[in-house]
Amino acid sequence: MTTLRLLSPLAGTLRPVSAVPDPVFAEGIVGPGVAIEPPHVQSQTVLAPADGVIGALHPHAFALELSEGRVVLVHLGIDTVGLAGQGFTLHVDGGQTVRAGDRLITWSPLDVAAAGLATICPVVALQADSAALTVLVADGDTLQAGDPLLDWA
Repeated sequence: MTTLRLLSPLAGTLRPVSAVPDPVFAEGIVGPGVAIEPPHVQSQTVLAPADGVIGALHPHAFALELSEGRVVLVHLGIDTVGLAGQGFTLHVDGGQTVRAGDRLITWSPLDVAAAGLATICPVVALQADSAALTVLVADGDTLQAGDPLLDWA
């Protein structure tokens, strides 16, 4: 398999996926990855972390199908499915081909926090071997959307 570079889908502070207050993510049940804690701003744009095809798509999360059968999941906040799309705007459709850096979703971390929900965003390589991922930034570092985040070998 070729090494694939994933870009940060949003701005924020890098955290280990173990910091996510949901065991499905924190314990790596769906796969290894990292988490990004966004600033509590009214509006934030989420970008495609790589070239691919939008698979599963919800206002609060998407799966991006990449080359060689790989899939990356980006989940905006925790338990945000309960918001029923409020505070999230989709800019793409399921099945759509996107390029790294394309605008996918706009959301409000401020509104998610005001609803009493965690704003931390897991970025997970679905069903991947953790040894195949190399994190390119250190825990606690600040990222901008589009910054190099992970290499997936």
